Amino acid sequence: MESENAILALAALAQSTRLDVFRLLVKHEPEGLAAGDIARALAVPQNTMSSHLSVLSRAGLVTAQRFSRSIVYRADLARLRTVMLFMLRDCCDGRPEICAPLIESLTPCCQPPEHPSTRKKRAHAKL
Repeated sequence: MESENAILALAALAQSTRLDVFRLLVKHEPEGLAAGDIARALAVPQNTMSSHLSVLSRAGLVTAQRFSRSIVYRADLARLRTVMLFMLRDCCDGRPEICAPLIESLTPCCQPPEHPSTRKKRAHAKL
C-alpha cells in the first residue's frame, strides 16, 4: 500500500460521522446496510449521509451494491486490514517488542472459533 492510499483511508475515518458509519457497517458484516438505514440509525439526513458514504467509498473503505431501488453498503474489511498492516509494518518496522503488545491486545476480540478437535484434545489433556 502506498502512503497516499493510507492517508486517504485514515482521513476518511478522521471525521466522527464517517467513523460511526464505518463502525456500524463493520457490525453488520457480511449483510451490509442500505443507505437509508444507515442514515436513520445515526440520525443523519440522507443527503449528508450520501456525502459521507461517497468519501468512504473513494477511500476504498466501503463497497456499494444496488438492489432494486436500494444501495447496500458494506465495510471493506480487506481494505481495513491492508491499512492496519501498512501502519504496523511502517510504525513497528517488524520489531516484535513493539508490535507484540498491540497484536496481543487485538487478539481477544478477533480469535477464530475453536475447532472441535482442538477442544477434545484440550479436554483429554486435563484428565
